[in-house]
Amino acid sequence: MNGSPTLTIDSLPFSQPGRFYRGNLHGHSTNSDGLWTPAEYIRQYRQNGYDFVAITDHCMEHYGYTITDTREFRYDDFTTLIGAELHPWQIESGSPWHLLAVGLPLDFEILRAGDTGASVARRAMAAGAFLAATHPNWYAFTVTDFETLDAADAVECYNGAADAASDRGYSWHFIDMLLHRGHRVGAIAVDDVHASGDYSDFMRGWVHVKADTLTPEALLRALKAGHYYSSTGPQLHHVELLGREKVVVECSPAEQILLSGERAGALRISGWGLRGAEFDLSDVESRWLRVTVRDEAGQRAWTNPVWLG
Repeated sequence: MNGSPTLTIDSLPFSQPGRFYRGNLHGHSTNSDGLWTPAEYIRQYRQNGYDFVAITDHCMEHYGYTITDTREFRYDDFTTLIGAELHPWQIESGSPWHLLAVGLPLDFEILRAGDTGASVARRAMAAGAFLAATHPNWYAFTVTDFETLDAADAVECYNGAADAASDRGYSWHFIDMLLHRGHRVGAIAVDDVHASGDYSDFMRGWVHVKADTLTPEALLRALKAGHYYSSTGPQLHHVELLGREKVVVECSPAEQILLSGERAGALRISGWGLRGAEFDLSDVESRWLRVTVRDEAGQRAWTNPVWLG
């Protein structure tokens, strides 16, 4: 199974045309189990500097299998992607699947007789959606579960609700295991906002998508091409491979910049107020690489894992 074969060094977003747009790809309104109405959801993100969101309500029987229509909330300076969280049958643990599908048509057929995670994922991607496996660490989603899928674009590397509610928000270990097995998947950070309970799941994780215009079509093309990076705080200004000999990173002020690959550990530079780093690749043996930037508050930004061949 090969999720995003375009995730090579050449698909890093930083040299792509356009500009970066900040967005949340996963969250819930009163159309499922969220506290905010769709209008309030949009207002909260728009007034806090986001450029786009997807409201991805749970498509389950007791919510009426609803795909939330957010087209009325598209403006010149803010737009929306149509999405849903899909729950066909069960994963290995017995829990229902949690598949994030962003860019779905509103008439997408949620459930067919005999559906499995793989069949729903296949139909969603055939309909043009950006498909991600959600919060693996939160609900014991396994590599075996993932490998039943024919394809997927990404896995959530960070989920704000899972972090706030159960300290199970980070899932890079799971993505690394998939990479070791040859699966070319991207990594997204999300809020999974519900705006309810005694914890905050708002503005915890997001993506910066490089697109030529702020339109749903351009954002979806960029997501499918891997032209984005994820963050819980810092900004990545530029990441580039020079002659397959070094990686150059430019970023907002950081305490640590790391380059990770298949081997244990990582190349790293540490200090105060770091604005960038250069990593020599002469002794690096890996099929793939990814960059992590960590700031003084412990927040992080990540590139997608990119393949060198």
